[in-house]
Amino acid sequence: MSKQSRRREALLYHAKPRPGKIQVVPTKKYATQRDLSLAYSPGVAEPCLEIAKEVNNVYKYTNKGNLVAVISNGTAVLGLGNIGPEASKPVMEGKGLLFKIFADIDVFDIEVNTEDIDAFVETVKNIAPTFGGINLEDIKAPEAFEIERRLKAELDIPVMHDDQHGTAIISAAALLNALELTGKNISEVRIVISGAGAAAVSCTRLYIAFGADRKNIVMVDSKGVIRDDRDSLSEEKSEFATHRKIDTLEEAMENADVFVGLSIANIVTPEMLKSMASNPIVFAMANPDPEIEYDVAIATREDLIMATGRSDHPNQVNNVLGFPFIFRGALDVRATKINEPMKMAAVKALAELAKEPVPEQVNIAYGETKLNFGRDYIIPKPFDPRLIAMVPPAVAKAAMESGVATEPITDWEKYQDELYERMGSDNKIIRLLLNRAKMAPKRIVFAEADQLDVLKAAQIVHDEGIGIPVLLGRKEIILELMEQLEYEAEVEIIDPKSDEQEETRNRYAEKHWSNRRRSGITLYDAQGLMRSRNYYAAMMLNEGDVDCMISGYSRAYPSVVRPVLETVGRFEGVDKVATTNLMLTKRGPMFISDTSINIDPTAKELAKIAQMTNHTMKMFGLTPVIAMISYANFGSSKDPHATKVREAVAYLHRSNPDMLVDGELQTDFALNSEMLQKKFPFSKLAGKKVNALIFPNLDSANSNYKLLKELNNVESIGPIMLGMKKPVHILQLGASVEEIVNMAAVAVVDAQQKEKRVKELETSD
Repeated sequence: MSKQSRRREALLYHAKPRPGKIQVVPTKKYATQRDLSLAYSPGVAEPCLEIAKEVNNVYKYTNKGNLVAVISNGTAVLGLGNIGPEASKPVMEGKGLLFKIFADIDVFDIEVNTEDIDAFVETVKNIAPTFGGINLEDIKAPEAFEIERRLKAELDIPVMHDDQHGTAIISAAALLNALELTGKNISEVRIVISGAGAAAVSCTRLYIAFGADRKNIVMVDSKGVIRDDRDSLSEEKSEFATHRKIDTLEEAMENADVFVGLSIANIVTPEMLKSMASNPIVFAMANPDPEIEYDVAIATREDLIMATGRSDHPNQVNNVLGFPFIFRGALDVRATKINEPMKMAAVKALAELAKEPVPEQVNIAYGETKLNFGRDYIIPKPFDPRLIAMVPPAVAKAAMESGVATEPITDWEKYQDELYERMGSDNKIIRLLLNRAKMAPKRIVFAEADQLDVLKAAQIVHDEGIGIPVLLGRKEIILELMEQLEYEAEVEIIDPKSDEQEETRNRYAEKHWSNRRRSGITLYDAQGLMRSRNYYAAMMLNEGDVDCMISGYSRAYPSVVRPVLETVGRFEGVDKVATTNLMLTKRGPMFISDTSINIDPTAKELAKIAQMTNHTMKMFGLTPVIAMISYANFGSSKDPHATKVREAVAYLHRSNPDMLVDGELQTDFALNSEMLQKKFPFSKLAGKKVNALIFPNLDSANSNYKLLKELNNVESIGPIMLGMKKPVHILQLGASVEEIVNMAAVAVVDAQQKEKRVKELETSD
């Protein structure tokens, strides 16, 4: 994607369909006059009076306890510098988004129009009663140090400047683990810090708190090594000034054990790396380009442990591992501050988590066979679902032990369950899916690439590295649309009807006729079919000329399914294919099957649909908990429509005793675990959170998924084809660009899984 296209895409993302990235939504009912009279006058007076009697009741009756202010004056925004408070707002909204999706913390972003320390501090103090915590952001040094120091001293709620402490906490966890792997002692290692801003100072202070010796640390700024004989040093730089008579980064790197970069790109050379001690630790965290390129560094030193700020290399030092979970723990014990013990507890929790066995969901997300603690895995991955249950409790305990918690937690098991429950509304699964696809992109044929939205999706798939598009359709239209989109990448374009495809068409026709000549197909028929894009695309997939196929945007579902079934066929042992839709609901991911193909499946077919759904959910890294839906509960009706569901469940309990599946069940019982536990405690689903619904017929499945999608604005991925021999997925008519991109990622992951399965079978043979 060209720079201009990327710019336009970024601006559209922030502007449409409504400006900004966050909004305020009601948490209480408001449909009736009674509701409104409770929400506002006269009912609202009662909580007001209770808070007036005891100010801490504000936590009981308002959202203060889950509300953080992200505050900036826009003086040090990303790498853009002092661009002003208004220009910083998109970044602050983005920070709010991360707070919400990673830790379920609500945020108001506040941009303050002053560079005066006194005015800034006074403003924050005046608005502090609204909030449970203050996250300072993008404030230039040295003012940032003084602002944070004063606010921490003068407010009774947690205050943290993430630019300082976030990187410090994550990199400290990485450093502890790297030192453990190299067998080095933190009190003895020689450390070089490149950069002397807020993050560099905070990192160095935290390393010292963990035992690093100040005399073994050399800090370098834009003028060279910070020595104690240099004039006009700030208070922070004086704190780390060295007595060593050296001047340059190159000199500082000689025999150093650790390099921590918080400066600018490409200032470390391979020669500097070679001059370091054995088993060097290099954290090159300048963004977007590190102090030394990852590939250059690992090619220079085989004994190197390296981390960067980038997601496309191992050991990403990403602040999102820290701030959401630190504030979560602080808010949940109503801490009066975020102190050193709490930050150190977060460091230890992150370091320990990296040593734990990694859940399959995380391995799947990052396309790894098995992530293990080692040189390429010294800190947890941002998508690790255990972060929410590991870091906040550690922070909360440290707050309690250090005396700053005002509402101590007593039931830690219950608290951990509550933390996991908070993340039910998060749509991490899409990020997991896209990330996994990027690990091993596959060739995707888009059978309707002469449709604008399909081409837009193909462009995103290409630019984001999700897959390698092959564009099928009328070539002149595709080229014209590509010009409009500024889609300049080299990409294969195929017009199935063109003369230049005659040889391939004939080859595909011969093969198709050979496979189906006993099904009433003549060679002449097959040659005609190959002029149809869906038959042609399906044969490309069948013959291995592409790895997966996407179609269905502009044509009715049955007209696309037919060529696929006739050409690609079903997986061995599958009598009927089916589909499932992944619904990204407020309670978490929910699979609904069969949404598109089987009108009235038999009991055995229902069981097979459940088995295929179970397999697909595991592909997404989920543990399937499946309810077989009916209008009846556990034998309450003898009607054949209910008994076939019961028979399907009985079949599954015999054939797949380890599957978490039960029924027949009404939908409300399936989704309300308390009701299910109370009424049917014998069920295999009792006490479990159901994440898949298998409906008894196409009417109910299709209607329910579309009702859920339209009424609740629930995002959907699908229909995902189940039981196909090769990775082919058919869109809903008129799917959005985003839906097409997500389905392309599904197709790529499906191709990865099928390729893996083939290799496993070959190995077993």
